[in-house]
Amino acid sequence: MNYDEALKYISDTYKFGSKLGLENIKKLTELLGNPQDKYKIIHIAGTNGKGSTSNMIHDVLMASDYKVGLFISPYLQEFTERIQINKEHIDKASLGRITALVKEKVDIMLKEGYNHPTEFEIVTAIGFKYFEEQNIDFLVLEVGLGGRFDATNAVSKSLISVITSISYDHTEYLGDTLEKIAFEKAGIIKENSDVVVYPQEKNIVDVICEQAKLKNSKVHLTNKDNISLVRADIDEQILNYSDKSVFNLDDFKINLLGEHQIYNCLTVLKVLEILKEKGFNITESSIKKGLSSCKFAGRFEIIHKNPVIILDGGHNINGIEYFSKAVRKYFGDKKIILFYGMLKDKHPEMLIDYLTDISKEIYTLTPNNPRAIASDDLAKLINDKNSSTKAKALNNYEEILPIIKNADKDEIIACVGSLYLIGDVRTLLANRDLS
Repeated sequence: MNYDEALKYISDTYKFGSKLGLENIKKLTELLGNPQDKYKIIHIAGTNGKGSTSNMIHDVLMASDYKVGLFISPYLQEFTERIQINKEHIDKASLGRITALVKEKVDIMLKEGYNHPTEFEIVTAIGFKYFEEQNIDFLVLEVGLGGRFDATNAVSKSLISVITSISYDHTEYLGDTLEKIAFEKAGIIKENSDVVVYPQEKNIVDVICEQAKLKNSKVHLTNKDNISLVRADIDEQILNYSDKSVFNLDDFKINLLGEHQIYNCLTVLKVLEILKEKGFNITESSIKKGLSSCKFAGRFEIIHKNPVIILDGGHNINGIEYFSKAVRKYFGDKKIILFYGMLKDKHPEMLIDYLTDISKEIYTLTPNNPRAIASDDLAKLINDKNSSTKAKALNNYEEILPIIKNADKDEIIACVGSLYLIGDVRTLLANRDLS
């Protein structure tokens, strides 16, 4: 296959939906020679912060002179973002060749009576095989949905399991309580491994600890008191780490903005401590180098100043809460011009109050995804619930441009919501004169 044929084959499997379960992916990876068992894995599950945490770990390991795979989803602008090594996306020729190989194995599965793998299972298998071919040292592996039955959980062992912030999302698959959701996320924990947990509520931590105990795995809890903010602006945050037992870190920089990113960083530092104690070459200088170089597109990303333009993929209640807190932190009581688009199954009605409180103008958009709520319906939802800030539906992304062009230089403009929306808007605004 060439690149375009590979993308078509992958996208055509979208019709097989999202099925939780490991039978198919385990059969597919078995036919590929179980490539996922050939490298050290740091497996990351959670509702929010998976991507930021994954990228920070990846960049520090890279700065420590390791060859590091990164598997993430979804992508923002180009499919190849999902499968990376040391910041280099999978090349298009390799994607085509490995996709053809995976298709051969899928055809064997179908002849043996298995169901057709889903899109995510196929992409996961492609990533696993590519990382094996490239002989990586580590794979930083981000869960797609949940954990216990996610396709990435075809791995038989992991060096460290990381559980990031847990909140309500995908409740139709994962359960309607935080404890049930935590149970599903903790399903990535493997026997005799280490588990790092983002600082969160005791009821969530208790579930994770219980599952870790069943697997004879050691839980490493994080303590918010061990990290502090020295100073912050819209370019960076300067932090201190007070736990000197392994690393001596003062006045180090992260580019990722918002209070939640401080605690994502705290979680990353605990992971790095464990790796250091296991004998891997992690130093204070490689941590500072990796964290200071780490950027993550679409997460409170400021792409322009005068006016300030922010892109943020907050798409559930915690993500939107983090976004609104960050707006208050960096811009005080100043009201923003908001572009907003969501998927129907993300319960956009629960997020309205957070956004209307900080907005003076709201424009709704329809993300490019079959599960999207139409901009007209989203505007009506906002207007029916809120009388102070009225929303106006836009028909297409290009209608954003004149609104930005006509904005005063001191305005704060934000595009928030589904990552499918954020990626398209980021592409639209790239290399344009927005002054």
